[in-house]
Amino acid sequence: MSVVTVQLGQCGNQVGQELFDVLCSDAQEGQRKTYSSASRERFFHQTTHGDSVARAVLIDMEPKVINQSLTKAAKSGRWKYGDASYFSQKQGSGNNWANGYCVHGPRHREAVEELVRREVERCDSLAGLMAIMSVAGGTGSGVGTYVTQCLRDIYPKSFILNHLTWPYGTGEVIVQNYNSVLTLAHLYQLSDAILVHENDTVHRICSQLLNIKHISFNDVNRVIAHQLGSVLQPALTADSNGVYSRNPLGELVSSLACHPEYKLLSVCTIPQMPSSSIAYSTFSWPGLLKHLRQMLISNAKMEEGIDWQVRPLAGSERTRSITAPSFNTSLANLLILRGKDVYSAETGGFEDPALYTSWLSSGEAFNSWKSPVPFNKYEKSATLVSNSQALLKPLDNMVGKAWNMFASRAYIHQYTKFGISEEDFLDSFTSLEQVISSYSEL
Repeated sequence: MSVVTVQLGQCGNQVGQELFDVLCSDAQEGQRKTYSSASRERFFHQTTHGDSVARAVLIDMEPKVINQSLTKAAKSGRWKYGDASYFSQKQGSGNNWANGYCVHGPRHREAVEELVRREVERCDSLAGLMAIMSVAGGTGSGVGTYVTQCLRDIYPKSFILNHLTWPYGTGEVIVQNYNSVLTLAHLYQLSDAILVHENDTVHRICSQLLNIKHISFNDVNRVIAHQLGSVLQPALTADSNGVYSRNPLGELVSSLACHPEYKLLSVCTIPQMPSSSIAYSTFSWPGLLKHLRQMLISNAKMEEGIDWQVRPLAGSERTRSITAPSFNTSLANLLILRGKDVYSAETGGFEDPALYTSWLSSGEAFNSWKSPVPFNKYEKSATLVSNSQALLKPLDNMVGKAWNMFASRAYIHQYTKFGISEEDFLDSFTSLEQVISSYSEL
């Protein structure tokens, strides 16, 4: 079964290109045939000349980034984008969600739907759609939300996963919190699951773990692509009887998004290090999983600076506080292990009921996937996709900042002139306050 990816806006197109690069080079690493062909079928189709073409649609309201992505892919010599799989305009969305959602989206709806339909028809069987976008700008967030809405209308029974890049807290765009609130509130109604990477976290990984001195967006996107790839590449699920799972998005959603009120997923991967150090490092599964478990419960996004004091609490001791540096309660976790001796890895530490909310048994809340094929040069690697309170604080901060601006009516006229009313803002605030409250009470 195949996944059709829709890349939206500058961020979506850059992350998407890096992701396909990781997927393609990983599938080509002289590994076992079944893994490679499962990965290829999932993300690429073959031309009559044997070229790998990404199952992707590229959308942006200005041509520059799409042209760069097309060129980079073609230059790799390993894969490319389809000749007619992209749509761009000349005018941009001016970092305005309303402009993207109310103007550009509807105006170009037919052209975009046709591109997606063509890509879907190339699949023998559609596993689902993955939209990659940022929430801060205008095209990724506004057009991205509108396109997700169209996809939901046309493919009501397909799985739709939205991958979102959250902006730096200090901000690139003055209205980024407005754009983020409007995007998230709308996607919560449309998407099956929302997988989030925060720029601030990924930036820290680049500087502290990868020792990159002058960090560019390319570096950030590469880390995101590595983590995403480790989630999306073929793996064996508990009940797949030795056959690579057929439906990656369906399996992901059913493992993690078990209640419509809880759709926010965060990812962390271990180990992450400069490629020059990999050859000199050895890892054991007990060591990796001990660190990863503590990263989960103390809400550390990387193995540097883990707080080892945080411990799971018994049910009676649990406190409900958004500010305390408390234990990170999970609703569901998916652990993906790849590499050598993977079947000897002991995952019992993640099945501890104390990690989870009381209304779901840990047997239902925890799933693990395994693959004996090493991923992206790492002999052993572990990735945890978590539906937990990990994104509670950044979400609360984002809504708080947006509300402070809204209370003084700052920049609201920029949105109302495109047709987004103050009521639309209030509805979005209300629905995200509900999400925050639900996660706080886990």
